[in-house]
Amino acid sequence: MNIIVCGSLVPDPLQTLEPIAGPTGPALKNEMMLPSWLDPWAGHALYEAANLAAKTPGTKVYLVSLGPKAKLQQVMMTVAQKVPFELVALDGPAGGFTDAAETAAALAAAIQSIPGLNLAETLVFGGWESASRGAGATMQIVGEILGVTEQFQGVDSLEVQPDGSLKIMERVEGGKHQISVCSGAPAVLGWATGSLPEPRNNPQVGMANMRGIMPSLQKAKPAPVTTGDIAFASVSLPKQTRDTKIVKDTPPEDIAAEIVAWIKG
Repeated sequence: MNIIVCGSLVPDPLQTLEPIAGPTGPALKNEMMLPSWLDPWAGHALYEAANLAAKTPGTKVYLVSLGPKAKLQQVMMTVAQKVPFELVALDGPAGGFTDAAETAAALAAAIQSIPGLNLAETLVFGGWESASRGAGATMQIVGEILGVTEQFQGVDSLEVQPDGSLKIMERVEGGKHQISVCSGAPAVLGWATGSLPEPRNNPQVGMANMRGIMPSLQKAKPAPVTTGDIAFASVSLPKQTRDTKIVKDTPPEDIAAEIVAWIKG
């Protein structure tokens, strides 16, 4: 069995992220200067894939990642030490304003180009959403392009049953979970948080991964993903509103009522 994880890069959330209108559309100010990290949603998918592969002999994990080549190299220096995988790199934008359909088409084409890949024996993992794009549709579109109709979104756990079937727990409304049983691959799973902690750094795993990562980055195909037909009138940070009023000897009920009136107004 093969497990393919689709995951992109996101800016470090501890940095100041200021949207601007660039020459090719919306972007982040000094985006190429911002430190990046693997999207946390995709990170959960990658760790779950590696955990499943460790329990299933003969399983190989691929990471298909779309982002600027220089940024991918920077991020892979750290991610490579977490779990074993083979990188399939695409050189293109990884910002939050790219079109989900174009992104999915580029990812699907990269998956189809993997030599000797048998989709009938493949699970496709990815983030349910994304810390940058947040479209919540990319993995679904990838599955449709690949012809994989067994799809599960908001996955929190996956168990392989003795007969080879997959027991999958998905999030649904009301804080509940839906449990489904799939006969096996192929299937698309959009992961939520999963249940695994971030693996410790392992320099030996990192060295083994980097032997394949560097050639993959050198051969990364251009993926000119755009904003599609979406038009942005403007991009800006949310405005902060602060109204301060100092009062004395006011009953709590009056204060609560005033706060409610302010919120409604």
